[in-house]
Amino acid sequence: HPLQLTEIEPRTFSFNAPFGACPTCSGLGTRMSVDVELMLGDPELSIREGVLIPWTTQGKGLFQYYERLLEGLSDDLGFSLDTPWRELTAEVQNAVLHGENFKVNVKWKNRYGREMRYTSGFEGVVPYIERQYVQAESDTQRQRWSEYLREVPCPACNGDRLKPEVLAVLVHGRSIADASRLSLAEAQEYFATLELTEREAMIAAAVLREIRARLEFLIQVGLNYLNLSRSAGSLSGGEAQRIRLATQIGSGLTGVLYVLDEPSIGLHQRDNRRLIETLLKLKGLGNTLIVVEHDEETIHAADWIVDIGPRAGVDGGHVVHSGPLAELLADSDSITGDYLAGRRSIPTPRKRRKIDKKRMLEVVGARENNLKQVSAQFPLGVLTAVTGVSGSGKSSLVNDILYQVLAARLNGARTVPGKHTRVTGLDNLDKVVHVDQAPIGRTPRSNPATYTGVFDRIRTLFSETPEAKARGYQPGRFSFNVKGGRCEACAGDGTIKIEMNFLPDVYVDCEVCHGKRYNRDTLAVHYKGKNIAEVLEMPIAEAADFFEPIQAIHRYMKTLVDVGLGYVRLGQSATTLSGGEAQRVKLATELQRRSNGRSIYVLDEPTTGLHFEDVRRLLEVLNGLVDKGNTVIVIEHNLDVIKSADWIIDLGPEGGSGGGEIIATGTPEQVAGVPESYTGQFLAELFDAHDAPAARKAG
Repeated sequence: HPLQLTEIEPRTFSFNAPFGACPTCSGLGTRMSVDVELMLGDPELSIREGVLIPWTTQGKGLFQYYERLLEGLSDDLGFSLDTPWRELTAEVQNAVLHGENFKVNVKWKNRYGREMRYTSGFEGVVPYIERQYVQAESDTQRQRWSEYLREVPCPACNGDRLKPEVLAVLVHGRSIADASRLSLAEAQEYFATLELTEREAMIAAAVLREIRARLEFLIQVGLNYLNLSRSAGSLSGGEAQRIRLATQIGSGLTGVLYVLDEPSIGLHQRDNRRLIETLLKLKGLGNTLIVVEHDEETIHAADWIVDIGPRAGVDGGHVVHSGPLAELLADSDSITGDYLAGRRSIPTPRKRRKIDKKRMLEVVGARENNLKQVSAQFPLGVLTAVTGVSGSGKSSLVNDILYQVLAARLNGARTVPGKHTRVTGLDNLDKVVHVDQAPIGRTPRSNPATYTGVFDRIRTLFSETPEAKARGYQPGRFSFNVKGGRCEACAGDGTIKIEMNFLPDVYVDCEVCHGKRYNRDTLAVHYKGKNIAEVLEMPIAEAADFFEPIQAIHRYMKTLVDVGLGYVRLGQSATTLSGGEAQRVKLATELQRRSNGRSIYVLDEPTTGLHFEDVRRLLEVLNGLVDKGNTVIVIEHNLDVIKSADWIIDLGPEGGSGGGEIIATGTPEQVAGVPESYTGQFLAELFDAHDAPAARKAG
């Protein structure tokens, strides 16, 4: 069919407007489609044993209704429901999955023993899931069926989001969708090298000048690897912040106060220097910048430094230093000053753990996103750092492929890993744990005590006191989540929410329990002079001493103190914990578990938001996990963590389409000797600066 296009306007090329959006996907570029891998169990199982997950009752095999239908289908096609799925022919598998409009003869015996027969259409599992998803009347039902779906490109526009007639408009051989798929660096080259006639150049001059300037600003803040079409929801916090920063540079405003919260998050040292130059340029325009930051280079670039401390939580909150860098370096009261001046440091390991070539986890043929058919070996029983500039493919390799495969095979998760050929070496592992900085709970009722499980033991301890036994109190009496022991005026929250309509809600202490969460009778029970509310108010370090005689409780407290959370209150609301604190609560929970040395821990930039002293503690925790025989894999830019690793896998050389290759592997000392590796260059600088030849001996 010939394509017809009305008068061309800017809105014609917008997928957010009906004039240009693909009518099939409404401009989204994707649709939800059933993924067969997600709805099939172990292919060694037969249909009757439950290989078809949506038609199977947990542990009881097929639903009776579907068993009758499938028996009718098996009679027609001549196969057995007891044959393993893997051994069924492609024709039979296709008929079971997609239905193919088969009419089947169903027969069964009613409760009187009489044989009943009828003819029915066979829908197939895939159309059945699609129908259930579309017809779902509640979010819970929709969520249940969405477990078998995944986003796929729209079949009409192939993910381009626009109508065919809009995509037919080309500028130097590229449609607007083709141009949007370019990385920012590629787009800069494309718009810089456009060959235009004199007339075209005159028409496009103002627009091209604006496009080139904006691309330049985005590249200056280290985002050269991002695609123009990248969805905002998939950006990290640091990337979104740097896009806003680029917008401000482009505005050319002066006399503005900018507040930035850790703009260096997720940046490699190479890109970090570019970011600092951008910040200095913004300052040079006549603006003031206040930057919350832990990065050493950014602190060195600052004109004035305000150091808060001396420590965290109840031990912090004071201005330890306010002044230029030279004064901070001389201030012995400042932990930050100690690290910057070299009085304290995170030492480079003198000896590294031996790599056992026979115990390797190997990803073969990784080709997700920008990965170029790479194969990577992860040694087991050591600390491995995956490094590389932003957008080089680290997350694609570790999070999208390796972790997803491990979660599916070891934990039984229904996930679809990124494109790869195979992963080998899983026989040496029993469990995978992804330790991220997501909150440990999304409500004020969750806290370190409930998350680690130690609160159950504390409640049991209180129920065994003479006072509790005399009153007949069980452990449930000391929970603020159930009726009985909690304050009913606030339902155990300790606070009352006051809705302010057009303003944010305000929380005030409950007038009955005064924020203690429990009723008067429950608070009358004491252990060593303290009631349950007073125990929850204790800093964890104090609680560790308080419960020292009770080994089952003290073990939990000690691990929380070991990861540097001694200042956090035992009952502190999860919503008030930072990302780094939440991550350390998760690590402490893992540390106190009895380990068989067959677990693997995956961490994505665990040093985000951490001070030098926090990084030192984190490394102690990670090394504690490895010393138990476990494997730890971290995606990291922090050089203190990278130099402390036993093994490095460095990706690059650039971000986006210029990356996706393995540039170097080996010990930090070996990678420091690879001139093509940006990470290696910075490691070499670090080793030369510290001039510690003893540290250079690889174990």
